[in-house]
Amino acid sequence: MKIGLFIPCYIDQFYPQVGIATLELLERLGCEVEYPMQQTCCGQPLANSGMEKEARPVYEHFVKTFQGFNYIVAPSGSCTYHVRHHYDILGQKEAVKDVRKKTVDLVEFLTDVLKIEKINAIFPHKIGLHQSCHGLRGLRLGKSSELMVPEFSKTSYLLGLVEGLEIVPLGRTDECCGFGGTFAINEPAISVKMGKDRIADHLDNGAEFIVSNDMSCLMHMEGLIKRNKKNIQVKHLAEILNNPSCGQLGRK
Repeated sequence: MKIGLFIPCYIDQFYPQVGIATLELLERLGCEVEYPMQQTCCGQPLANSGMEKEARPVYEHFVKTFQGFNYIVAPSGSCTYHVRHHYDILGQKEAVKDVRKKTVDLVEFLTDVLKIEKINAIFPHKIGLHQSCHGLRGLRLGKSSELMVPEFSKTSYLLGLVEGLEIVPLGRTDECCGFGGTFAINEPAISVKMGKDRIADHLDNGAEFIVSNDMSCLMHMEGLIKRNKKNIQVKHLAEILNNPSCGQLGRK
């Protein structure tokens, strides 16, 4: 299975360890992974700023760069959602439709494609799970609180396979962190208040780490944590799953 690895801008620039963890995890699971060096941004910041026309060349470049892979995997629900749902402004040629369909978040890839049933990883800490808006309500990686459907969380399932890890219950299980990309720039006061509320929920329930599959949310909260000197850390899901004790990872 040939995988095109898409690493979002903010991970490339500020959290390269998350990109490395994603690559190593996929390779250990037997995937043939290629990182196209010509890749750039998916175009989401432009679109969020009302400049979707200006984003079209970026979209077209993404399609050209990633066509031909079995799957395009990204450690970001936000960017994944953007490619799948906002590239509809392009002419829907086969290459465009194919790239949109095959672009998946890391969580989706592990649970729905590889169908992971066990994973040799250890992380002996209490963690609070932050479910990003794009991942939860966009990609449907879990049940959002407003829906009257059975409980499920693909991210929680993966974390439940990690030895020693404890997921602590939160007061507001699916509340936004306030980042929202350009929302944090246009509405900084509201964004900060929302972020502080999310951090407080994790602290109040004894979490040592805030964990998510969206590093953009974690980036926002980590900034607030550091500025306010809070005793909690952030960690991307890929870093935890790529923290083996011994032996091999397993899949169905």
